[in-house]
Amino acid sequence: MIDRNSSDHHIFAFDLTEHETRRRTEVLAALGDAWNPLEVMEGEAEAERLLYSGLDAEQQATYDMLVAEGVLPASGQA
Repeated sequence: MIDRNSSDHHIFAFDLTEHETRRRTEVLAALGDAWNPLEVMEGEAEAERLLYSGLDAEQQATYDMLVAEGVLPASGQA
């Protein structure tokens, strides 16, 4: 049995909470006051709808197969 507190083994613990809080604060500061997360998400959803709209029959079949296999989410369908 190995004694984890022997001179050959040292246990280190790091609390990254303060670092993560500072990182998130800096990210939000970099985004600025004009950043609107709801608007960004709506724009991404619209872009996804446009990406998968107007598919020909072969492309639609490929899309349907990828959705059925779980590769793509079904919500991308227009």
